[in-house]
Amino acid sequence: MKRAYYSDTIPAFLETEPRSIQGDLSTNSEGAVEQAQIGAWAVQIHLLQSVLQGIPGKIYFEYSIPRMGRRIDVVLVIGAVIFVVEFKVGSYTFTPYAADQVWDYALDLKNFHSTSHNVTIAPVLIASEAEAGNYQIITTPQNDKLLYPIRVNAEQLKDAIDRVLEFVDEAPINPVSWEQGGYNPTPTIIEAALALYRGHSVKEISRSDAGAKNLHETTVAVSDVIASARESSHKAICFVTGVPGAGKTLVGLNIATKHLHKDKDSLSVFLSGNGPLVMILQEALARDLVARKKLKGERISKKQALSEVKAFVQNVHHYRDDALIDDRPPADHVALFDEAQRAWNLVQTANFMARKKSRPDFKMSEPEFLISCLDRHPDWGVIVCLVGGGQEINTGEAGIGEWIDALNRSFPKWHIHISSRLTDSEYEAGAVLERIANRANVVFRDDLHLAVSMRSFRAEDVSLLIKQLLDLETEKASGTLGKLSHKYPIVITRDVAKAKQWLKAKARGSERYGMVVSSQAERLKPHAIDVKSPMDPIHWFLDGKEDVRSSYYLEDVATEFSIQGLELDWACVTWDADFRYAKDGWVHRSFCGSKWQKISKPERQTYLKNAYRVLLTRARQGMVIVVPEGSPDDPTRDSGFYDPTYAYLKAIGFEII
Repeated sequence: MKRAYYSDTIPAFLETEPRSIQGDLSTNSEGAVEQAQIGAWAVQIHLLQSVLQGIPGKIYFEYSIPRMGRRIDVVLVIGAVIFVVEFKVGSYTFTPYAADQVWDYALDLKNFHSTSHNVTIAPVLIASEAEAGNYQIITTPQNDKLLYPIRVNAEQLKDAIDRVLEFVDEAPINPVSWEQGGYNPTPTIIEAALALYRGHSVKEISRSDAGAKNLHETTVAVSDVIASARESSHKAICFVTGVPGAGKTLVGLNIATKHLHKDKDSLSVFLSGNGPLVMILQEALARDLVARKKLKGERISKKQALSEVKAFVQNVHHYRDDALIDDRPPADHVALFDEAQRAWNLVQTANFMARKKSRPDFKMSEPEFLISCLDRHPDWGVIVCLVGGGQEINTGEAGIGEWIDALNRSFPKWHIHISSRLTDSEYEAGAVLERIANRANVVFRDDLHLAVSMRSFRAEDVSLLIKQLLDLETEKASGTLGKLSHKYPIVITRDVAKAKQWLKAKARGSERYGMVVSSQAERLKPHAIDVKSPMDPIHWFLDGKEDVRSSYYLEDVATEFSIQGLELDWACVTWDADFRYAKDGWVHRSFCGSKWQKISKPERQTYLKNAYRVLLTRARQGMVIVVPEGSPDDPTRDSGFYDPTYAYLKAIGFEII
């Protein structure tokens, strides 16, 4: 893939007519080029041809960052430094947003471009008309050879380049070797949805290293099932498993986009019962669609954009309700259900139908009804169930066993393709799978399991560490922590204020950080954390640092219900007395009225444990865990509720701040 619209050695660039360079940029660009963009290129070329005289190296215009769906204005490879240059032509000020933008580009290269990992990267923000000011050449505290953004006007650019080159005393970079480095990004689910919907391939926006190769293999396996069902005119269902953050949702979105814009006979839809996830994805896609149309000189209303993206991502309950009203086959032949184990059981579905839909005669679980919808097609249909382990956090969630039972009861002709890991304990499906052992057209497949967590590009063993921590396997957890702590910092503290400071110090550019707590954490109010105070997931996850409703403000908190299926770069997990460590095992409590009450039902105990599993696996780059001190004056916050948990985490080996 050619990453830049124009690239050449700096000496050759200096000898080339500006109009020729502009012609290459226009020819290689995607779609029509606005006059304002042509004018901006002219200014950039003129400035760089005057500044770079006598400097060897290579230059790249409009360098692609597919994970972010953006292009860097200019990349310069000079000496031992990668310069990431963002122009704000005609601007008199350096806005925080622009500084974060150029920092984000530099971070993307540092984190995901193999030949940029160990070299110095200098992000440079040019406000062409700004007054000349003082600037410093400083590396960030992470000690990964990334500089703080350098803010200069047009006249200061030459001085800035010279000062950075003097600052760095390392061997020169070979531009040819550098540009051949592999780009292995790990996008957030929001970034992935945006990039895929824009038409990028999953190869462009996801890792391709050996550890993550089964992401591609699983996508191919599911695509093969869809192709076979269509060609042979039969119905099929796939069960895809994976560790937390392994990319199950990415596989689903990728399959959905593959079939979205093709002929009507293969339309697909991505469905989720996770309301916040669906709302956030729909809003992000709609905002992006409006912005992209605007760049092309086209106008589309937010309402129109939302209507368009809802054909791609839908709430499974809305899909179900439409199928209740209309008994014809759905438009889609392929339906992908995210977190399929969270579908409702018979009791929960029947109660809901009686109370909300005036259907007291309804006698199907949600999995059975959803299968019946695709079964209406006279020819073919495919359901893809994306299954997470240990993720059930709601009353009435059926688990994956109900899907298997429904197939046995009512759909004997369906072909079943099952991940070979669905028998693992966290999926709780072993017993029910025995009941289909002798059924025809049942295949167990290794390539339907995603074994490597990709949420954290810094350390793949985070989900394993959290499993060991929750399973009280102290020695194993300590060993796993030792393997990842140098790449993925996890610290503990008793002080919420210290935790907030730690988050802000760690995050660079627009890396998103926020506070997450259990929905049962009702005695954190003295720390200004109120789980009953509603937060808006759209603003919390999508809005910037200037918005008090965003996660950046560290005022509103997300619970397991708001954040499941999503992620942050840096997270603060504040641990309340609802889930306490004890030598005999975890103690499960719910706060009712004025005191903590015991949770006795095994099902509710599992939900609470899974809530903490969700909270502790949300961060991509690192997290801080706060276990409050408690208070001698408040019997609901007795230090005995908190101290053993803190001591347990300390014994595992987490760093204390």
